[in-house]
Amino acid sequence: MTKEQPVDPVPAATMLLLRDEPEFQVLMVKRHHQIDFASGALVFPGGKPANGDDAPEWAEHCTGWDDLDSTQRTLRIAAIREAYEEAGILLADNLDGSAFEDTCDPETRKAVEQGERTFLDVVREAGVHLRLGGLTDFARWVTPTFMNKRFDTWFYVARAPDRQIAACDGYETVDAEWLSPRGALAMGEAGERTIIFPTRLNLELLAQAESAQDCVARASDRTIEPVLPTIVQRDGRNILTIPEEAGYGPASEVVG
Repeated sequence: MTKEQPVDPVPAATMLLLRDEPEFQVLMVKRHHQIDFASGALVFPGGKPANGDDAPEWAEHCTGWDDLDSTQRTLRIAAIREAYEEAGILLADNLDGSAFEDTCDPETRKAVEQGERTFLDVVREAGVHLRLGGLTDFARWVTPTFMNKRFDTWFYVARAPDRQIAACDGYETVDAEWLSPRGALAMGEAGERTIIFPTRLNLELLAQAESAQDCVARASDRTIEPVLPTIVQRDGRNILTIPEEAGYGPASEVVG
């Protein structure tokens, strides 16, 4: 019998937006229960690159462009777009170099999300530059080989704009909230929130930091290696686990 080949993972990007007031917190969104991946779970904004995220015209509307290769440019634009669509946060600077702090129009966000407008056109008309250099590599996770849908997801960490207001899109996400990493983990342990394995471990990694600046500094010092979870058998149970050298320490979870 020929062993079925694993599905190739699709590139994806996730944004961890941080703030320090009223405490060290990360922005999380609750997935709509009808979404097929991680439905109802508490996650960080993110998704696959969309058509146009790799457009060469972005070079004129981004800072940090020349410091990145084409893959990282596309993934970071996708991460910023997903945070904009799902949570209403736009990580960008005005043309004078000041931080963009305006409220993002929900109807424009919806039009971008549904493909009725391009994100590039919205950024161009707003007169802003996406802050690609404001993202720091935090982690990289690859969906296990036994899954039918697989993603190769880069996690990026960034300080959130001070005065922008987070708001869910009501479509892919039904809630947006600022949570301390330890607080989010406690809610997951209490059953108050659904938190999937990669999210839990990255929250634990976040919880090692004392502030947004500390978190970014720690991420900058880490060597980012792809994390590929596997299933092992222990005492008759299926256990999802990752290599200890992945940087998270011993980590596992029973799966049904």
